Parts: sequence; structure tokens; C-alpha cells
Amino acid sequence: MTTLITDRPVCVTGAAGFIAAHLVADLLARGYRVRGTVRDPQSDKYGFLRDFPGADDRLELIGADLLDPPSFQDAVKDCEFVLHTASPYALDVKDPQRDLVDPAVKGTRAVLEACAKEGGVRRVVVTSSMAAITDEPDSERVLTEEDWNDKSSLSRNPYYYSKTLAEREAWRFVEEHEPGFDLVTINPFLVIGPSLTPEINQSNRVFIDLLTGAFPGIMSIHWGFVDVRDVARAHRLAMEVPEAAGRYICANETKSMREVVELLREQGYGDYKLPKLGLDCAAGDFMAVLSSYFYPKGTGSYLRTHIGRTPQFDHTKIRQELGLEFIPVADTIRDTTNDLIAWGHIPGR
Repeated sequence: MTTLITDRPVCVTGAAGFIAAHLVADLLARGYRVRGTVRDPQSDKYGFLRDFPGADDRLELIGADLLDPPSFQDAVKDCEFVLHTASPYALDVKDPQRDLVDPAVKGTRAVLEACAKEGGVRRVVVTSSMAAITDEPDSERVLTEEDWNDKSSLSRNPYYYSKTLAEREAWRFVEEHEPGFDLVTINPFLVIGPSLTPEINQSNRVFIDLLTGAFPGIMSIHWGFVDVRDVARAHRLAMEVPEAAGRYICANETKSMREVVELLREQGYGDYKLPKLGLDCAAGDFMAVLSSYFYPKGTGSYLRTHIGRTPQFDHTKIRQELGLEFIPVADTIRDTTNDLIAWGHIPGR
């Protein structure tokens, strides 16, 4: 077990989220006390958190809301480390400003303000995203932590816009207010893996669509994958490693849709409705971009900025400075698919 760097509670915001739930379980497994924020701590929907080993005497759930700044003051009380994961994730929403930008930006500011007022917080780790690094991968350019997404807007990839604004707000706050804590951000790519709840994570939905015939064919889409368990460990390591600083790209490997489909066939899922028609060509790209205008705005914008592009990134910093070694993507994809079957999101065979 890791030598604990604090005997005070570690605050995890949005504790029931896909990444956060794994983070809570990871912290408890290593002996930490955890204070997790949820919307209603009395709700039965959070019972799975209380079932984690160690939760009986080392997990406290407290109510907090991203748009209610005072609610975070009690959450960070007596904490040395705050891991802020709470933020909405959706491509298609009715009102991007209300549903994505406001909760992401105002919530981040609220948590940082609460930490500054508390006075004893030493480090805040914020879950950002590769969305804050780019929203239009350049096949010829390797992305690093120095890159920032400067193209997204309320009408173009609004989710990406919300993550970019939220992370910029975090760095702006630290620069202007010089609080007593330092800031680290984790920037994961497409986070997949087994879920600790029956809710469907938006990233895992890709595999539901692949296996149930939702895709018309194999398209020129490339995904940068990372295992949710690695992302959770990255947050803990960013808290534990004294030298941790700045941003960290948390992404393992890029795979095309064709590579993923072939891998799923090799792993024994070939009798599902995997796409067969090859649309990963110039004509297919043209059709995909044209059809994107008939999709909801968020999905359409995503397709137009990602079709035919292969993201490249350098994850040297997180491996060298935090010592993070990634779970093989093939293992993650197998675990993800089996987990979706176990939860009943995909029919078993």
C-alpha cells in the first residue's frame, strides 16, 4: 500500500462519475479517507459508493452543486488535496451555455474559491480533457501539453469549448489570486473501460454503437483511447508526486475504427452487428461530412472536425513525471465490451 501523504480527507467532486468512482475506489484501496461530493447524499443511487471496501469508516458523502458555490466550502474543509472531476459531458444539448459552459466554468471557479478560502489546501487536481488541447486533430502534428484548443465555440464542438474555458479559468484563477495551493490538470482522451455503475458512460457508448449496428459502415474516425482505471490512477499520482506540475496528456494509443472493429472480431465478438461496409475512403469521408448536417448540432460538429483526421500526441510527460504505465488498449477494449454485456447494455451471446 502507498504511504499516505495525508491523514485528512481527500475531496473528490462529482464522486459518482465514471472517472471519479474509480478514483474513490482507488483512494480507499490505498487507505485514504475520502470526502465525495454528490447532488443528494441521501439518494439510494449512490449506494454503490458506500459498498466499496473501506467505505464504511473512510468515505463521507456530502451534497454540492456546480452552480451553488457555497456548497463546496464544507466539501473542502480540512482537506489538503482536492480532486475536481465534476463537469457535464455531452455532445448534444439544448443550450450549450446553460448545460455545458456554465456548470463547467462556474463549477471550477467555485471549487477553487472554496479551496482558497479554506487555506489549508496544498494541491488541486482538475480533470480537464484533450478537448482543451484540440478539437480538430492534425494528422501531421504531434500534440503536447503546450497546445490549446482555440477553435471551439458555442456553435462548434460546445463540449470542447466548455472544457477549454474551464481549464483556462482554473489557470487564470491561480495566476491572478496566487492561492496557497498549486494546480495540476489531467487531460485524458476518450476514456473507456469497465463501469462501477449501471449508467452508460458516453465514451463507452461507442462500443454499443459498434456492436449493435448503429454505424452505417467503417468510417475514417480515429480515437485516442485511455483506460478509466489509468485516468483514476493519474489523478492520485498527480496528488501524491510532489514534483507534479502543469498539464498532463493522459492518453494511451490511437486506433482507427477499422482497427477497433478488427480487434473486436479477433476477441470473439464477430457475431455482433459490427460494421462491414468500407467508408474509410475519400468518397466515404465526403458522404460522412455531408450527412453530418442532418445530425444533432454537437454530433455533426464533431464529425466535421474529426472525419479523416488522425490525432497524434506525446504522453512522455505523464509517464516520466508521474510514473504512469498504461493498460494495453486491447485489454481495455475487451474489458469494456464484457462490462457492457454484464450490465445488459449489449445482449450476451
